[in-house]
Amino acid sequence: MTTPLVKDRIYRSPQALISGVLLLAIVGWLGIDALVRGHGRTPWLALAALILLVPLVVAFTLRPAVFAGEDRLRVRNPFRVITLPWGEIASLRSGYSNEVIVKSGAKYQLWAVPVSLRSRKKAARRQARSESDARRGRTGPGAGAAGRALGGFGGFGGFGSSGALGEPEYASGPARAETDKVMDELREMLESRGAVESAQGEVTVRWAYEVAAPAVAGAVLLGILLAVG
Repeated sequence: MTTPLVKDRIYRSPQALISGVLLLAIVGWLGIDALVRGHGRTPWLALAALILLVPLVVAFTLRPAVFAGEDRLRVRNPFRVITLPWGEIASLRSGYSNEVIVKSGAKYQLWAVPVSLRSRKKAARRQARSESDARRGRTGPGAGAAGRALGGFGGFGGFGSSGALGEPEYASGPARAETDKVMDELREMLESRGAVESAQGEVTVRWAYEVAAPAVAGAVLLGILLAVG
């Protein structure tokens, strides 16, 4: 009997996706308008700007994602894709950014799981309110409702095959920022899968030339146009 394949858990930042779509719409609108209505060098400058800006917007907003599978963690950053077998990962660290550290000492930032100090502060306030309610004897579903109503918007959310980031704010356990919950999930997977034989191997890094090359070409073209006057 064939064992069914387990889909990767996918983590992305909805804020980044929304920002990317809006930026692409603005850049596309301005660029196409300049291409159609511009005179002289304007259409060429607009074309060069589009070739430069569109890949950069995609790279930093729509592209970043983290794929957590049974045997490996795949990190898709703006210009690189890093594939890390669980057995090669030493730790997952959260500070001012979320990072994965491999046994060789190399560090890779998780662009798709950005740290939000604001969300952490909100979570800390919710936790403080919950503890205050508990001390006053206000336990149960209604406790801290006002805090959840205020704190349930913003911060980091995500989506993927696991639905791991869709947990409600009132879930049991201490209040934590969503990105911290993601890192907790990844640490649990590292702990459970790190010693598995199929999760061993080498770390590989692939540069995203499909993103970098158009951006470089656009920058070169824009530089030439500006230089020739």
